[in-house]
Amino acid sequence: MLETAIEAARRAGQLIIERYPMKRHVTYKGFRDLVTETDIAAEHAILELVSRRFPGHAVLSEETRGGAIGEGTTWVIDPLDGTSNFTHGIPIFSVSIGVLEQGEPVLGVVYDPMRDHLFQAQRGAGASLNGRPLKVSSVAHLRESVIGLDWARSPEDRRELLSNLGRVAQSCHTVRVMGSAALGLSYVAAGWLDGYFHLALRPWDASAAVVLIAEAGGCCTTFEDQPYAVISPRCAGTNGAIHRQLIETLRQV
Repeated sequence: MLETAIEAARRAGQLIIERYPMKRHVTYKGFRDLVTETDIAAEHAILELVSRRFPGHAVLSEETRGGAIGEGTTWVIDPLDGTSNFTHGIPIFSVSIGVLEQGEPVLGVVYDPMRDHLFQAQRGAGASLNGRPLKVSSVAHLRESVIGLDWARSPEDRRELLSNLGRVAQSCHTVRVMGSAALGLSYVAAGWLDGYFHLALRPWDASAAVVLIAEAGGCCTTFEDQPYAVISPRCAGTNGAIHRQLIETLRQV
């Protein structure tokens, strides 16, 4: 499955790179929720390979294959995480492919095609970036940390995020808005960010990257410090050392 996920992510990434200089045809599938023909084409490239090799597995994909997470093996796919960045020509986006067993993430691949960064992890086997082992940062104090975040779509969530941001920004070294949740979480696994939080994740945003963080020595929970499940919208992923400090700061809101 890992080999297939890597091959599928690279296929989708190559297609995205080829279409990146072209004019985009953008439509809205919901409030502040963009989709392009590139999202659809990348998803088809992934689904063709996964469905051919594993016809008995369930698939949950952002654009065309909705539905519930299966009781057995489920592939969870975001063919282009960061569509807003892509449509505006900002070269920060990714392909995310995760595999769940009985709803639990066991395998993840996140691919940044613009930088040829291939993040991969399998439960119990560690995490790596282009073959180099990953380890979360050793920063122990929130005041010294770099925290990533991304905007939710709803006005209510954005108002709450502004309150979160106000408290976190006062408590940490600095913050970064990524535009791709899968990349933001992957950067925690790589040690480039010390933490990341989001108020409104979907399963395809996090299913791959939470495996990366766990295998790199970090942790992901809800804002209530409960184990994170891919159906939970609120996620805080950190290096572990600053986790309680970040959670306590978020809970003040």
